[in-house]
Amino acid sequence: MSTTTTIGTARDKLDALWTRGRDFLGTELAVMGGAMTWVSDAGLVAAISNGGGFGVLACGAMTPEMLAQEIDATRALTAKPFGVNLITMHPQLDTLAAVCLDHGVHHVVLAGGLPPAPVIKQLKDGGAKVVCFAPALVLAKKLVRMGVDALVIEGMEAGGHIGPVATSVLAQEILPEIRDVPVFVAGGIGRGEAIVAYLELGAAGVQLGTRFVCATESRAHPNFKRAFIRASARDAMPSAQLDSRFPVIPVRALQNEGTRRFMDFQREVVERFNRGEVEQKDAQLEIEHFWAGALRRAVIDGDVENGSLMAGQSVGMVTREQPTADILAELVAQAEDALAGRYGHAKDSRTQEAGPALALAGAAG
Repeated sequence: MSTTTTIGTARDKLDALWTRGRDFLGTELAVMGGAMTWVSDAGLVAAISNGGGFGVLACGAMTPEMLAQEIDATRALTAKPFGVNLITMHPQLDTLAAVCLDHGVHHVVLAGGLPPAPVIKQLKDGGAKVVCFAPALVLAKKLVRMGVDALVIEGMEAGGHIGPVATSVLAQEILPEIRDVPVFVAGGIGRGEAIVAYLELGAAGVQLGTRFVCATESRAHPNFKRAFIRASARDAMPSAQLDSRFPVIPVRALQNEGTRRFMDFQREVVERFNRGEVEQKDAQLEIEHFWAGALRRAVIDGDVENGSLMAGQSVGMVTREQPTADILAELVAQAEDALAGRYGHAKDSRTQEAGPALALAGAAG
């Protein structure tokens, strides 16, 4: 048996592991692109889809007109499937959902909180598949009862707004219990070996965001990309809360002057509140508004000192700028190598009979 045969077997195994995810997405690879505001635009989304994955447009705070234009721009760049991520807190959520349906979007990801049941029904009645985030098993079960078609479980290793539980724990908690719909795992995934591990635990596929920030097709400012390339996993830290009276939703980002000023700003606001100079509600709003526009300043304008550098802990595995297709190919090759290594070890007696070629193939993983 040759090395080629062993790797071929590994690819067959990989395809079998993520068949459910591939079928659900309609793609060659069950790899979703994380919807990153200001980053996941038509160019990057189309590149992910053209590379065999599943790109997802980040609607963010777009108006319905802007979203329609972005969907059209994406479709002009790819004939492959892609989806749209809508934030449930958007004041025009139902209108945005209608835009997706009118423009033939077949997969809509609802993020940012428990989605309204009428919007889920609106999308499903319009023929779209609905994907939602499940931060806990009880919510995963509730979402399945509400009729969602797939789930994403995202651990605290992810970039941006995060929950308190690690990806590995969520996977162990949710994957064995949710079988009715495909479940995609996200948060801290940067290599193909990790993809294989979650697939073997029962995931239908994975979602990666941070890994694609430094794609050639990413619109992120060169300063933003350089910050990612230079960063280690320890540089991506969640924002801290100084006073329990003023809750701060944790956001994982690279530490910079802005994050340090945020700590000082919280301290100043709390001191003013304690002196009776500001009401609690107003003080809370001041804290929440500190980062307004900060992500755009970093991603688009390149202000990496004062802007928000949202990044997952997998940023330490981002070492250079690469075409999106190369990133996807690299992830698949790593996954195949991992499976080939396991196959070689599992077939130890056959390895000895087949000679050096298979033995080397087994050692490659």
